[in-house]
Amino acid sequence: MSSLYARWMYDWDARLNSVSTNRVVRPFEWGLEWTRQWPAATRLPRNGHDPHGYLKLLNQAALADSDEFFGYRKPTDFVLDGSRLRFTSPVKTPYPENNTVHGQWFPAAPKPGRRRVAAVVLPHWNASAAQHGALCAGMAKFGINALRVSLPYHDFRMPAELERADYAVSSNLGRTVDATRQAVIDTRCCVDWLESQGFESIGIVGTSLGSCYAYLASVHDARLKVNVFAHCSTYFADVVWEGLSTQHIRQGLESNVTLEQLRDAWDVISPPNYVERYARLGKKPLFLYARYDTTFPTRFSEQVIAKARELGFEHRVVAMPCGHYSLGQTPFKFMAGYHIVNHLKRNL
Repeated sequence: MSSLYARWMYDWDARLNSVSTNRVVRPFEWGLEWTRQWPAATRLPRNGHDPHGYLKLLNQAALADSDEFFGYRKPTDFVLDGSRLRFTSPVKTPYPENNTVHGQWFPAAPKPGRRRVAAVVLPHWNASAAQHGALCAGMAKFGINALRVSLPYHDFRMPAELERADYAVSSNLGRTVDATRQAVIDTRCCVDWLESQGFESIGIVGTSLGSCYAYLASVHDARLKVNVFAHCSTYFADVVWEGLSTQHIRQGLESNVTLEQLRDAWDVISPPNYVERYARLGKKPLFLYARYDTTFPTRFSEQVIAKARELGFEHRVVAMPCGHYSLGQTPFKFMAGYHIVNHLKRNL
């Protein structure tokens, strides 16, 4: 019976994955022009390095001082217009739409005598502007103010020439790192805004790509004490290389770089490189993963959990009986919502 159930789940996820018919195999690019704003680039000019060697050098330098890499100047133009928060991203890109951060605000009804708590919500890759809204509304009903953030190159921030958020994760290596750096910095800016509004305890919820962004933000921001990682995995490169939903990206990569070279190029945005630091921070994480995941292959999620147990830091684990895409379907989305809200309510 278990093998029949697994086959059903794998087939269901494959069908859900196939719904998207606008995936584009884009040409491979090293994307070195995207490295110019990285802090280490001013100290380490290219000086004849080959592209792979230079990206590897910049990643090593960024890992050596990741607080600098993910550091920023706090925005001064936060504006809450109705339920929409807007401000200018500290990371500048060639796309004006992408340089304005959008947050959808879901306020909870104030309760006298109760601590004011909030959470930043980072959606999955290619999420529409409406997705994760129901989760945020549910959080607000349970007293948790929620700020749903548009990721770089997504929904309100998507350049006109795109149908999908291809510039967030692609076969352009430098741009993928830059988009991740921007996402982490924008997230920390949202925490600045929440703090300025008087919230006493702030958490973060990230799903899929948003989970990676949330992890990197939490590692570099002590204020994010309560974390939910819905779908968790290891090296950024390995997920793109093996994941079902990124096979079109692999097609643009594999005749130009090896998996090892890709890891070098994306080291600074890979969660395993920060796990020892995370273990020392006293966070309260929930790792939620899918037993039949082919986008964040399940063995990668299980490696994350095994490392957490090895390092002995406090954490909770929920293994959902579904796949990556089916986590967003009934009944699994309600089950996941329960675990997410329960973890936030107990710990914020």
